[in-house]
Amino acid sequence: MLKPKTTALRAPAPQAENSNDWPKVIGWLQKSRSYKALEVDMDLDSGVLWTMMRHQGVPCVDESFLSEGRQLQDMVRHTYLRAEPSVIPFKYMVFGSTTPGIFSLGGNLRLFVQLIREGRRGDLLSYATNCVDLVYNNAMCNGLPVMTISLVQGDALGGGFEAAISSNYVIAERSAKFGLPEVLFNLFPGMGAYSLIARRVDTVVAERMILSGKIYTAEELYEVGLVDMLVEDGEGKSAVMDFASRNARRHAANLAIYRARHRVNPLSYEELYDTTVDWVDTALSLTEEDLRKMERLALMQERRTGR
Repeated sequence: MLKPKTTALRAPAPQAENSNDWPKVIGWLQKSRSYKALEVDMDLDSGVLWTMMRHQGVPCVDESFLSEGRQLQDMVRHTYLRAEPSVIPFKYMVFGSTTPGIFSLGGNLRLFVQLIREGRRGDLLSYATNCVDLVYNNAMCNGLPVMTISLVQGDALGGGFEAAISSNYVIAERSAKFGLPEVLFNLFPGMGAYSLIARRVDTVVAERMILSGKIYTAEELYEVGLVDMLVEDGEGKSAVMDFASRNARRHAANLAIYRARHRVNPLSYEELYDTTVDWVDTALSLTEEDLRKMERLALMQERRTGR
């Protein structure tokens, strides 16, 4: 099976040539004027870089988010590697959403239906590969001594579920819901769900969750170990800040633990890529009845925003 010539962190990005450029990058990150699908800000006191999805229309993973998400990951990584450790202003990258009640409803189902009906395998694989890149980079802390945190304050479904649990640490508000509905239209979550759940819990739980199509509460996922901290509604951001404050002096120890986690049960890019290739091939084999079910779920996505 052919693989991409390069895997994660492959896109070019603006670079800070030396540590003197770092203040300029801080300003760029804080203002993020060029972004439409992301809202980026930095809290210098707590060392937290906030990366919030700013859904435009349907709250799903669209091409704008994929492009900007990769750009931000690359910008942070390249700049970080060129900066002096003494001037690096953040230790945590927090991934959340600005849409009330919604983290992410997952993949762009309307686009999936179109690409499948037109047999556009290359475009479908490109979309899926971009998703895998984001998930893998987040799971690997972008290759940096930075801890990734997901803040889930609403529904995280399909690809949104996968994105949430790809972080080192998951904080969820009590009313958040999680689910993998792909089985309802004869597909499976192909951007990391099996690999991530199996490593955080085990393969039995991964298969049960994927095959059930069930919606889970934040408390249920906390009990099984996929959510690390459960907080009351409206307390998510303060929980992030408290976590950063409490762990400021043991940041290195926390990172060592996550490195040990990946050393004991490593996650490879190749595994995620092979799985998403299988997802593409399975998607292209769906029947018209399956696609109509996918369209009905797409309509439900759109109704969440009144479209």
